Amino acid sequence: MKHILIIEDDANIAELERDYLQLNGYHVTIIADGLIGLQHATSGTYDIIIVDLMLPNKDGFEILKAVRGKSEIPVIIVSAKTDDIDKIRGLGYGADDYLTKPFSPSELVARVKSHINRYERLMGKNTTIEIISHKGLEVNTASHQVFVNGKEVSFTAKEYELLVFLISHPNIVFSKDHLFTTIWKEEHFGDTATVSVHIQKIRKKIEKNPSTPQYIETIWGAGYRFNV
Repeated sequence: MKHILIIEDDANIAELERDYLQLNGYHVTIIADGLIGLQHATSGTYDIIIVDLMLPNKDGFEILKAVRGKSEIPVIIVSAKTDDIDKIRGLGYGADDYLTKPFSPSELVARVKSHINRYERLMGKNTTIEIISHKGLEVNTASHQVFVNGKEVSFTAKEYELLVFLISHPNIVFSKDHLFTTIWKEEHFGDTATVSVHIQKIRKKIEKNPSTPQYIETIWGAGYRFNV
């Protein structure tokens, strides 16, 4: 799971960023102090850093310069400063992107995905997971095959997509609405039966006892999660 560091002293903004990123399968650490954020940014292992410019003790420019002295990982500046000089300065110090507050959380997620993918391509990393395995369940994403205790099980396209999405984001609860829009790529208008039916079908194929599932758990009032 990709790990994102958010250095932001506005708790409301930081929590909004965190919630949207977690819904998209990212692990998020929030730091509200510039000095502590600098220590984390230069000593921790993160896939991308999101940093505000105006922070207590150390500003975002200082953090950015320190990171660039050690690493080329993506850095996105999120700031209320709208002057071109600040954008030019931030990009000149090596920021990969600059978002002005207020911004769309969905846009932030899209930019995070884009910069992580671009960085991994530049570094020559293989971002394609071919085998996902857990407690007798194995998914080969290269061949689109699913095996349960070594025996191949047939899945429809949507069943397979739903299973891969859940198993690729372990221990994260996803609402039926989120799963519907992610897998079916359509707006949700109140009918979550499609997701429920597909979850039931998947359980029948992978669970030893579908009525007491060990893989895909129902979180009442919230949605589903894949247990590891």
